[in-house]
Amino acid sequence: MKAAVIDIGSNSVRLMLWADGKVLFKTLKTTRLGEGTAFSPFLKAEAVERTANAVAEFALQAKTEGAEQIFAYATEAVRSARNGADFLTCVKERSGIDVEVLSGETEAKLGLYGALGKSSDGGMIDVGGASTEVCFREKGELVFSVSIPLGAVRLFDLCRDDRALLQESITPYLNALNEAPKKLPVYGVGGTATTIASVCLKLETYSPSSVQGFRIKSEELQALSAKLLSLPAEERAKLPGMDARRADIIGGGAFLLASVLEKLGRDELIVSDSDNLEGYLAYRGLI
Repeated sequence: MKAAVIDIGSNSVRLMLWADGKVLFKTLKTTRLGEGTAFSPFLKAEAVERTANAVAEFALQAKTEGAEQIFAYATEAVRSARNGADFLTCVKERSGIDVEVLSGETEAKLGLYGALGKSSDGGMIDVGGASTEVCFREKGELVFSVSIPLGAVRLFDLCRDDRALLQESITPYLNALNEAPKKLPVYGVGGTATTIASVCLKLETYSPSSVQGFRIKSEELQALSAKLLSLPAEERAKLPGMDARRADIIGGGAFLLASVLEKLGRDELIVSDSDNLEGYLAYRGLI
């Protein structure tokens, strides 16, 4: 079976095509659906337009590629918006796709399934655009799951690259991690983590196989986040390995990721290119 999964995130819309037990390709469009949601409970009309059009384009692409099933899900920006239902209606009208709005706990499970499969023990951090999911599985059971309502886009709206403001915004949420398991390895999924790995590796072209399993020490992550915050977005965009579409928001995202890892008491993050796209198929029982 050939299947497609569309991830409607707060920063970007992503498409994965899957067949014969492997990823055929992943692609994305940056639409910033979560733009402005730090200040308003409503999705902006222009962000809805951009995102619904991207979903329609990806649905058409998936059909053209022969996908027999097309799944789509949305995360924090949609689940917390007062006009989230209007967005879903717009997507349905444009593409014919029914979008599943995930809870924070389900979103965390998808990242865990993507990084660790359906049974391996460990933890997962996913810094998204509007929220950050942290969860752990131990002895095959989900034992901890927290969704923090901050992500790279939301932090950019709130703080830009002001380190003091970032610290002030993030710190109140970190106590929610006090009961997280202390010894399991922690994986990082999503655009913030994979972009950091790509920058550390100085990749000229993004390489999933190079990023998969990349390890970064906590102190190295903290140093990199400080460096990113010290540079204007135009300079960050020139760094080898940087995704220019993410250059403006990566500083706050990296700072948040480093803060969460430090709070969890881990000295290392393992980056996974396999994430909630693969995790969604596992969640649906298709892999």
